[in-house]
Amino acid sequence: MRRERVADDIYVFTSELYAQVTAGAVITPAGAILIDALVFPEEAKSIRHFIESRLNTTVRYVINTHYHADHTFGTCFFENAVVISHAQCHELLLTKGRESLSQTQQQNPRIFSEVDIRLPQLTFESGMMELRLGGKTLQMTHSPGHSMDSIVVHIKEDRVLFAGDTLMPIPYFVDGDFDIFSESLRGLRNGGYENVIQGHGEVILRGEVERKIESDLEYMDCIQKHVKIALTRSNPEAYLRALDVEQCGKSRIPLNGGVQELHIGNLMALLEQYTRRENALKQANSVG
Repeated sequence: MRRERVADDIYVFTSELYAQVTAGAVITPAGAILIDALVFPEEAKSIRHFIESRLNTTVRYVINTHYHADHTFGTCFFENAVVISHAQCHELLLTKGRESLSQTQQQNPRIFSEVDIRLPQLTFESGMMELRLGGKTLQMTHSPGHSMDSIVVHIKEDRVLFAGDTLMPIPYFVDGDFDIFSESLRGLRNGGYENVIQGHGEVILRGEVERKIESDLEYMDCIQKHVKIALTRSNPEAYLRALDVEQCGKSRIPLNGGVQELHIGNLMALLEQYTRRENALKQANSVG
């Protein structure tokens, strides 16, 4: 696991075991706040050891940016912390989260036998929730689209944004919604951030943030255009599978080359969404 200090008292932890997923820690005189907790027990325990042994404090709160396993499985190793999330995250952990853990434990019982789903104790449903601790103000804002429970976390005093999977090397909405995700991306514009921590991959520095957001929106526009073209073809899926991610302005290098697979997933999800809309419209017209 790689550790990086992005401000005097803010650390970023990047997994070397799974898709460069990130977690963060905000250290205050009153204790630490963890933002996400990674997926593998050994990395979550390593974060706890660093905070407790090297920084001589304890984790008071864990914020889950969304319910996906790579961000939440490690939460159970901070058993004395209060867990915070969006209300939908609580519900999704109860259902999909527990199903995912059960499958993972069947496939890898030795590694994940200790893992349990920790449900959030504090939740919010809309707008923003603030957490103040030891001179730090963390503003949690609903940012759906990657998943419908996604949030971003802004450390106000440091102007550091933990974006969860709302920002990744490539937008990814297979478990969410294309239109809602686009709106959430637009909502991140002009935030004046010093640093942005993506849910996966490298930290985005101040001078790169606005261009990164615009690049993601351009990507969304590009794949929308190609899905509409695909719907006019005899084999829409074949047309889209031939579309390289670099044709839509994104590099295939990040995430150890996994970006192309995520790109194809986006195209198939948007094709399915538009196909359902067309079918529903045809059915409505036939009834009318």
